[in-house]
Amino acid sequence: MTIPQLTTEQLEAARAAATEARRRRADLKSKVRTGTLTLSQALDVAADDDVLAHVKVVDLLKALPRVGEKRASVVMTRLDIAPNRRIRGLGRHQVAGLKAEFSDR
Repeated sequence: MTIPQLTTEQLEAARAAATEARRRRADLKSKVRTGTLTLSQALDVAADDDVLAHVKVVDLLKALPRVGEKRASVVMTRLDIAPNRRIRGLGRHQVAGLKAEFSDR
């Protein structure tokens, strides 16, 4: 399979879309970090949004106050969530487990 040759306009549009997607994902994590959104709210928002559904679960957990690499890893292991899993790939029991674990935040 060959890679299609894109025009300059198509490349620019793809770059702009990728930049906007990165900004939206960073904004979601920032809102979780500052407490504007709870983890439960962030999971609900991401479930309905194709761009936000690509946020890695570990990155979203590390955005929570007082949750670092170690705690995020422990929680994900306990809930049987793979380290490279994205929000879109979570099962309903995993989502419920995350919401229960961090319900006070």
